[in-house]
Amino acid sequence: MQKLISFVIPIFNEQENIKTIYLSVSKKFNSFKSKYEPEFIFVDDGSTDKSIKILNDLALKNNKVKYLEFSRNFGKEIATTAGIHYAKGDAVIIMDADLQHPPEKIIEFIKKWENGAEIVTGIRQKTKGKSIMKIIGSYYFYKINSAISGIKSVPFSTDFRLLDKKVTKEFIKFTEKNRMTRGLIDWLGFKKEYVYFISPERKSGKPGYSYVKLTKLALTSFVSNSLIPLKLAGYLGIIITVLFALLGIFVFFDRYLLKDPFGFHFTNLAIVVVFIGFLIGIVLSCLGLIALYIGNINTEITNRPLYVLRNKKNF
Repeated sequence: MQKLISFVIPIFNEQENIKTIYLSVSKKFNSFKSKYEPEFIFVDDGSTDKSIKILNDLALKNNKVKYLEFSRNFGKEIATTAGIHYAKGDAVIIMDADLQHPPEKIIEFIKKWENGAEIVTGIRQKTKGKSIMKIIGSYYFYKINSAISGIKSVPFSTDFRLLDKKVTKEFIKFTEKNRMTRGLIDWLGFKKEYVYFISPERKSGKPGYSYVKLTKLALTSFVSNSLIPLKLAGYLGIIITVLFALLGIFVFFDRYLLKDPFGFHFTNLAIVVVFIGFLIGIVLSCLGLIALYIGNINTEITNRPLYVLRNKKNF
């Protein structure tokens, strides 16, 4: 009996790429068609172009092509999550629609899964046309995230992944609204293998992640995966308190007991301005960091649905 492999492909305004990614994946999958059958789950994240029309045409021609249409843009992480929720496969392969996740690597993913891997992660060795700023930012993001979360994240790992069914069963138990899919998958553990690839330039359309979105995603990951940033704020507060206590003692002795032997000439106004200005900066920094956690907590307890579907096909 053939096993089912689900391909989860989130899309946002990818009208030029949908047919290409579908045909490319189908072609590469042919070498396994005697052992496995595919299902394609496209998740439309509020596209404003002709993506839905193209998906509907594909779904009418082939019942193995399925799609979820969000009522608005909920973000790629939620779109990926929705696809995993609906996937029925013995394994799920997550791919981007922009062809920067090379379909020819699917063969390696499946072979590593057949050899016992429960999670196979695509590691980007190089991205043609990618800015040096994004490369450096990506590298240090993974280094910092691994350090503060205690969970090993390989630099330049991507959402291009294969998940065994036992992994997806555990993944769908997560309830976070603010989430980074690859971070949650890394948190789960399981047996991991890696596939290395060179990412080609995006052939058409615009990238879904701007610098602002990438920064927001990184902050979400830091806040949701570790309490260390919050603890650092507490440690910083202790350090500042001790330093200013010592400084206060020094100022007191210098001005009032030793009668300014070093010639600092501390005035009342200078002392007040320095102390208040610097302490206000520290307080605001700590409040800003704590606000991230409060915002995260607020989002979780609101308990809104992860996504809202307008329509679905072939489910």
